[in-house]
Amino acid sequence: MAEPTYSVEKECPVCQQKFNVTRTRGRQVLVKQDSDLCSHFQGINPYYYTIWVCSNCGYAAADTYFDELSVAAKDKIAKFLTARKVNVNYSGERTRDQAIATYKLAIFFADLIAAPASRLAELYLKLGWLYREGEDAEEEQAALTKAGEYYEQALIRERLPIGGTLSEAAVSYLIGELARRVGQHEKALLYLGKVVGSPTAKLEPRVVSLARDAWHEARAARDQGKEAGVGGE
Repeated sequence: MAEPTYSVEKECPVCQQKFNVTRTRGRQVLVKQDSDLCSHFQGINPYYYTIWVCSNCGYAAADTYFDELSVAAKDKIAKFLTARKVNVNYSGERTRDQAIATYKLAIFFADLIAAPASRLAELYLKLGWLYREGEDAEEEQAALTKAGEYYEQALIRERLPIGGTLSEAAVSYLIGELARRVGQHEKALLYLGKVVGSPTAKLEPRVVSLARDAWHEARAARDQGKEAGVGGE
């Protein structure tokens, strides 16, 4: 039986050195999907291998845009890495802790070069999913809060589709659902209500259905909090 991962040689866009990245083989079998679109797979978790990290200079980014660096971004990263000795190697099979470390590296570099908010949002969202898998609720909540904040920025500043794939309704739903998950009930109701009441969102029935379910849950949680004397935010 073939191994679930395999190695590919890549060239780093920052230091121009060769390094190995590990990729998952074939298509994973989907077991279920959470309401914030986190997919659970049978066997290997492909989220562990989404981030590529150069073992020579330490530059890290998601595989889908690893090579997409402007000259200014390359210069900024290279300048930061000057005289810094890097000793990282995330090739081969990764543990959850190693995968988490790669996302943190990718977030650092994305922040360093002022990457689009949608990229930071996705990185924080998937980081939150890894913490969820490890049942680290506190870190998950922190990551999801950051993801929601960056998706809000993306919705204001970036052109649709956000991140190349997400419609306005989908991003609004995600903002609302993430707010619901971290206990920001009023914010959740605001964004989820926009999706449920949007005429254009009706072209995306699954998103509307998810938003409607999440809206009811957020309202129930808010009302329960009020009865207990706890604020909605």
